[in-house]
Amino acid sequence: MTFWWLLLGVLLAWNVAGLLFRSSESPVATLPYSVFVEQVKHDNIAVVRIVGSKIGGTFLQPVSWPPAQAAAGQTQGAHEASPPAPGKSGKQAANPATKEPLRKPPEGWPFAPTSPLKPADYEAFLTTFPETVGDPRLLPLLEAHGVQITAEQPHKPWLFTLFMNILPFALIMVFFWWMGRRAMNQQSSIFNIRNSNARRFDSEQARETFADVAGADSAKQQLQEEVDFLRHPARYHALGARIPRGVLLSGLPGTGKTLMARAVAGEAGVPFFSISGSEFVEMFVGVGASRVRDVFRQAKQAAPAILFIDELDAVGRRRGAGLGTVNDEREQTLNQMLVEMDGFDPREKVIVIAATNRPDVLDPALLRPGRFDRQVLVELPDAAGREGILRIHTRRIRLSEDVDLGVIAGVTIGMSGAQLASLCNEAALIAAHDGHDRVQHADFEGALDKLVLGDIRPLALDEKTRRVIAYHEGGHALVAWLIPEADTVHKVTIIPHGQALGVTEQRPGADRYNLPRSYLLARMAVLLGGRVAEELVMGEVTTGAGNDLLEATRLARHMVTAWGMSKLGPATYQSDSADRFLGYELGRERDYSETTAAAIDREVSRLLDERYRAVTALLERARSKLDRLAAHLLAHEVANNTQLNRLLGPRPRSPHGGSGAGRGSDAAPPIAACRKTQPAFQGHAAGGQ
Repeated sequence: MTFWWLLLGVLLAWNVAGLLFRSSESPVATLPYSVFVEQVKHDNIAVVRIVGSKIGGTFLQPVSWPPAQAAAGQTQGAHEASPPAPGKSGKQAANPATKEPLRKPPEGWPFAPTSPLKPADYEAFLTTFPETVGDPRLLPLLEAHGVQITAEQPHKPWLFTLFMNILPFALIMVFFWWMGRRAMNQQSSIFNIRNSNARRFDSEQARETFADVAGADSAKQQLQEEVDFLRHPARYHALGARIPRGVLLSGLPGTGKTLMARAVAGEAGVPFFSISGSEFVEMFVGVGASRVRDVFRQAKQAAPAILFIDELDAVGRRRGAGLGTVNDEREQTLNQMLVEMDGFDPREKVIVIAATNRPDVLDPALLRPGRFDRQVLVELPDAAGREGILRIHTRRIRLSEDVDLGVIAGVTIGMSGAQLASLCNEAALIAAHDGHDRVQHADFEGALDKLVLGDIRPLALDEKTRRVIAYHEGGHALVAWLIPEADTVHKVTIIPHGQALGVTEQRPGADRYNLPRSYLLARMAVLLGGRVAEELVMGEVTTGAGNDLLEATRLARHMVTAWGMSKLGPATYQSDSADRFLGYELGRERDYSETTAAAIDREVSRLLDERYRAVTALLERARSKLDRLAAHLLAHEVANNTQLNRLLGPRPRSPHGGSGAGRGSDAAPPIAACRKTQPAFQGHAAGGQ
């Protein structure tokens, strides 16, 4: 590249020298146009060159310009250049040695006797053609006196000429420079492929603290020990204590695992290295292991520091799958990670924090003591935690006085921190769209409906289809209203939302941590209510209940195989979820016989049949209420809790003093929506609960 830049400099210097040091021309006199005409008339012009408005040429006899100044005391003023005497050729002109002018200057000559210009003899001249006035007699005059005429286009400025001369070479040089840089970057990326892409955040950049994290008090309390170790390591080393070097954060998506890790770094005031587990694995063998070594080396050099590995299951899955080929590169990367964590000096001030949504699929070697020997569960927030999260995400939002974050926290049961952040932002967007000065409670209601039910979509439906949807959603709502153990119905609508043609929204009254059998049976009955109402009123069934039947069947199978809520007794017949995920179940024998499998199928069918018959009897007894609700939906399209209370009467109370306990690991969503979905292809229902 140095050679090309040197060549460009030489070309540039050559062009500049050619323009600046061109051969000098003979002195040129700048004449008035009238003097030029007089010289032509007296046959003292040999050649003229017309370039635009400029006229130049040569004299036959040199002309003194400006004219010689008069002697002191004379009143004639300065002399002007005079043509040869009339009737004589230029060669017969007066002898210049006599110093006698050919013609006296006219009165009012602009050059005063005190003019600093000194007379000189010129063989060439330059004048300006009066373009605005014009002189049609010029060319005939020149031809009559035998003057040789040359006409040219105006010359371009020398800077423009220089630019046009250099531009092609500059473009060529820029092209070669760009190609060279591109080749160097590609070569550099090939040689640096083994380096990790870990992003470093210093203490000034990692500004999150535990004050920015709400709804995870238990996790913060467990991580406080790690923060204290990074702040005061000597206190622990003096007692011979060994702080856990690996902390595994597990929990559902959106619960704030990454934010929790950044808060630990912000509280401790140490550098924070962040990398995803998928960034370790490449198609080249050995690259992942090299990147593991590189990122651990960076963390040790910056110690005390925190190394955060997001989505650890991408590289830390159990080695050796039960079906298919083995990913040797991923396993080598995992082996190197195990070695690096074992190779930590006990006094090394580096803590590895990893996050995953699937701790059940991790290799057991990662979870043994000495590696990720401390597991912190980041759970969904409770009511107080949700209110705290809402307060954090509404710091910069202008709220109206009617907004009660405690009320909003009470109706957002089961939402994660990420969902609550999206709720706040969506409410602000709705308020801005509607032209509100502040975000109102109605904006939060609209945002919650949009997140739970989906966007409203305009869809032209015929009257028969609307009637089917009204009775379908009315069946869901009426069954949930009449069964005390079911969740409270918040809203029923036949307005299409997302992929659903109609929606019945239920909201529990409190956080649920355990699900009794009565609640599960009530949930199953609500799911079947839409299908029963269609068959009872229309005399036929549609594909709209496809998603409801899928959820009801899944719930019944869980009751039989996982929770022991059937005649098969308190036994589980469900394989470990990790085995199903990794394919091990396909390579091992089933833990129960074919007879037991047939009994499981019979129990699932029995539970569904019992609920179906019970819902049918319930809706037959309350047919008048079903008709009223369907008529209201056809007329108004929406029915809220207050309108349902007026149409259906007071809701019966549970004989057990409430609707039962709540959310477990395999429970239905706390905010549930029974949807009548539109057929996607050849009658198959699309969408999900």
